Amino acid sequence: MSIDKNTVRKVARLARIRTTDAEEDRLAVQMTDILKLAAELDAVNTDGVEPLTSVIDMMLPEREDKVTDGGMAEKILANAPDHTAGFFVVPKVVE
Repeated sequence: MSIDKNTVRKVARLARIRTTDAEEDRLAVQMTDILKLAAELDAVNTDGVEPLTSVIDMMLPEREDKVTDGGMAEKILANAPDHTAGFFVVPKVVE
């Protein structure tokens, strides 16, 4: 697929980028090269290749999932304009 100057203008307008005629010629060539590279990558057989999130096989450090803070509901509710039974009271917004 080849990108022409009209397509470059359209993409530039959508991206809100101002371009000159000289830039449009250069961008058309560059965008065409990018599409050719994508087509080459699309032709690569990836059957059986596991997806990966990193090129380095490593485990992230894990920690125990435990509560380290809390138990101060009374202090938090003391800042509320209104509260009942341990909950914030807010105005009704849905009829």
